[in-house]
Amino acid sequence: MRRLQLVCFLGVCLLLFPVGLALAQTQEPVPPAASADSAPKPAVASSSKPASKKYSHANDFLIRGTVFDDKALSFPAVQLRIRRAGEKKFRWESYTNSRGEFAVRVPQGSEYEMVVRAKGYQDQTRTFDAKSGTNEENAVFRMERIAGEKK
Repeated sequence: MRRLQLVCFLGVCLLLFPVGLALAQTQEPVPPAASADSAPKPAVASSSKPASKKYSHANDFLIRGTVFDDKALSFPAVQLRIRRAGEKKFRWESYTNSRGEFAVRVPQGSEYEMVVRAKGYQDQTRTFDAKSGTNEENAVFRMERIAGEKK
């Protein structure tokens, strides 16, 4: 019995050892305290590669809404495609969630065209003006069946 306990203990230690090592490596050391005789050094700009800016979604335009079927029930898994007005290529694509809701962020400063598509239903298109002062717009789509399609 004692031998079984020892084997179990060693097995657990072997399993937890890599976890302890990973935790020890992720902890950052405390920076040394600044002494009175050391002056701050000016930052040297690297001329070989300019600093890259990180993109922030703070100024994006939010298009959100809900899609319903012809019986006014929420419509999941509907395809949403968005492009800038006047362009042929769709740049953003999304789908509605299980409650028929969606939310898509696009850059401000343009007009956008959204095409909502579901099998057996007519495509619907709506334009959004992201040049105005608002940061978001809500939309509700009620899909209509294609004439002659089975219900």
